Amino acid sequence: MKVDVVTRVKQKFSTRRGLRQVRYTILGREMNQGLIFKLILYGIFIVTSYVYLNPILKMLVKMLMSAKDLIDPTVTWIPSSVYLGHVVEAWKLLDYPKSLSISVLIAISTAVLHCISCGLAGYALARLDVPFKKTILFLVFLAFIIPPQVVILPTILMYTKLGLNGHLLTLILPSIFGFGVKGALFVIIFRQFFSTQPKALEEAARIDGASALRFYARVMFPLARPAILVVLLFSFVWTWNDTYYPRMFLGSSGDMPLALKMSFIDSQLTTFIKNGGLPEYLAEPIKMGASFLVILPPLILYLIAQRYFVESVERTGLVE
Repeated sequence: MKVDVVTRVKQKFSTRRGLRQVRYTILGREMNQGLIFKLILYGIFIVTSYVYLNPILKMLVKMLMSAKDLIDPTVTWIPSSVYLGHVVEAWKLLDYPKSLSISVLIAISTAVLHCISCGLAGYALARLDVPFKKTILFLVFLAFIIPPQVVILPTILMYTKLGLNGHLLTLILPSIFGFGVKGALFVIIFRQFFSTQPKALEEAARIDGASALRFYARVMFPLARPAILVVLLFSFVWTWNDTYYPRMFLGSSGDMPLALKMSFIDSQLTTFIKNGGLPEYLAEPIKMGASFLVILPPLILYLIAQRYFVESVERTGLVE
């Protein structure tokens, strides 16, 4: 009789332990550890990825379709053959080697100059006793919220008086002074990073007789690698995709970056179609090929720097 009772108790505990294990597996000991939570999370990731990747995949498929596949309604995702003629046409329309070199020159120069000028301004606002410091910081935030259309006309008039209108230097010059929305944002990023650094470093440098500029160049700027990487990538991509300032400053200049060249593709293709030099159904794949050529350099840069960029964003304090 005692043996039966002990056996029943053991079976009861075993059943409870099994149910508890199943519950822990499905729901998890914590909310974010259960199978249901993970399925929901991965479902959200898959749907979000599809929303972003679907246009890119459609662009890649469309630009690789031949004329036969384009007029065949049964061909949607997998072309019968890979055709690179549309990419070649887009290459010619964009004048790709020249436009690419201009875009790379402007984007890299702007990114480097932003790191230098905005880094100095951010360090001064974070660590130095600058006169009217709060007023300057308020003006920086004000510059961040003022739309560029408000100051574009005075800027164009200034460039005209200086004889720089239509020159590529007009796109690089604002980064020297941290001008505009981009400069204000990057100053705030550097200020946020430098504010988190220990004051003991600065005190030790003062004891050793180092000036503020020397301390910044030897200690603080090398420590600011996460903020530098964030500003470099933000500035590069922002400048690469910008069409507003090049359209305003360059005007009818023949030297155009890729993003601005891309904005004229529609009018060029429309002219070709009207003149009978191009069938209308071939315009879309050529546009897709041009879009791919424009986004390819930033895409390669992002794939290389993705891991470092995510780590840098976390360390600069932007996610706090």
